[in-house]
Amino acid sequence: MKTIAISILGTQLDYAGKNTRRWSKWRPNVGLCSQPDLIIDELHLLHEKRSQKLADTIEEDIHSVSPETSVTHQLIEFQNPWDFEEVYSKLFDFCRSINFDTDKNNYLFHITTGTHVAQICAFLLTESRHFPGRLIQTSPAGNDKVSGTHQIIDLDLSRYDHIASRFREQRLEGEDFLKGGIATKNRNFNQLITQVEKVAIRSQAPILFTGPTGAGKSQLASRVYELKKRREMVSGPFVSVNCATLRGDNAMAALFGHTKGAFTGAQRSREGFLKSADQGVLFLDEIGELGLDEQAMLLHALENKSFYPVGSDKEINSDFQLIAGTNRNLFEDSVNGRFREDLLARINLWTYQLPALKERREDIEPNIDYELRQYVEKYATNVDFNKEARDKFLAFALSPSSQWKGNFRDLNAAIIRMATLAEGARITLREVKEEIERLSQQWSSGQTTTVENVISQILSSEQIADLDSFDQNQLNYVLNCCRQHPSMAAAGRELFNVSRTLKKQSNDSSRLQKYLAKFSISWADINK
Repeated sequence: MKTIAISILGTQLDYAGKNTRRWSKWRPNVGLCSQPDLIIDELHLLHEKRSQKLADTIEEDIHSVSPETSVTHQLIEFQNPWDFEEVYSKLFDFCRSINFDTDKNNYLFHITTGTHVAQICAFLLTESRHFPGRLIQTSPAGNDKVSGTHQIIDLDLSRYDHIASRFREQRLEGEDFLKGGIATKNRNFNQLITQVEKVAIRSQAPILFTGPTGAGKSQLASRVYELKKRREMVSGPFVSVNCATLRGDNAMAALFGHTKGAFTGAQRSREGFLKSADQGVLFLDEIGELGLDEQAMLLHALENKSFYPVGSDKEINSDFQLIAGTNRNLFEDSVNGRFREDLLARINLWTYQLPALKERREDIEPNIDYELRQYVEKYATNVDFNKEARDKFLAFALSPSSQWKGNFRDLNAAIIRMATLAEGARITLREVKEEIERLSQQWSSGQTTTVENVISQILSSEQIADLDSFDQNQLNYVLNCCRQHPSMAAAGRELFNVSRTLKKQSNDSSRLQKYLAKFSISWADINK
């Protein structure tokens, strides 16, 4: 492969007079082409018209030390070589004029000559791959006064093992922070967190967290903010608002603020949540509960970074990142006219469905440990399970009968109750059995659906009559589980929670599909 270099003529460094004494001084461009272990096949020498004589001298001397080097003169006129915009634009245009062929040629950009501005521009063009090569730096060090030495700098950071490992460590630290330090094992959840971490540090666009109540939307939103704050990406506060608590006129005033006397009871002005979140993050939990008027004003605020407080004709500016949370299907709500389609389009760039706790049964054990650590830190008491009690509660928590309707809120409450009632800083079988009974009663209350009623929505009475009682009850359990999950894979993870861990590759969807096929039932039949 040929080596092609681009270099700016150094009007000071490359000049050493016209007589033979010039060979006693190191000159960057002559030295570049004099390296014993680097052959420059082509040198594109960038210079102004007024420096033509110096450029001719340098070309002549390069031919003396490196006859194989072909020198091409490239005229570039800089009105002000210290004007960043001008220098970058002209070097950018020069790079665009070259038909780079990286399969046949290696490209080097010589950054020893030229102003510091030009050197910075060369770096930026190389880093952005507008110049698809590497940087080369020469210096007069060494025994040879003419050649000096050179150093090639590759800006492809992935090639540097130590730097790449630092990036990986930093990314993993960010992911671990978003997970609250919990060693989660659920693959889908971990993949979700990996992408959320990237989006959190690379984007200021709205983020939408969906999922059932208690799945951890507000905690994750708070951690996204803390991660951005660590990276100094935000300077304002984290403002968390539960939209379900905002009703009527108070909703508009609470969000957007109001002036004194704007309405009855407005004894003084109020800046509102959107203004409070300026330069920070605004978390609107249960955003689907907002009224259509509030949704319209929120859309205007997101697109224009400004809004009108209630009772004011003066616009207020506020630049914040929005994180929204909901347990509702906003797409269905937009079809039914309960949620603005244009607002949904605006906040739907980064949407993440947080799974329910029962869909992450492999993560229940580390979350039990996490909740217990949180209790210990909050109440400054060193409480723990004894082994028998821990095994009993873990077996219950992982069993298919554990519904975890309130998700992490249920788990958090269970740990708090057992830790509070424990004697001698030890949770025993007594506290565990009491808690299991309490949770079981809590989850079973209000359940009135019978086997026949569930099956009759999918199978005909003749088909049901042909089933054994065992099959009816088993199928009922499976159908109930399927209806509680957004996908066949998610339902399969709950139904085959133990056996799937014994296989090298899980095939939950296929196993569930084959089981349902025995009764001529498809996934579409269950969710129609």
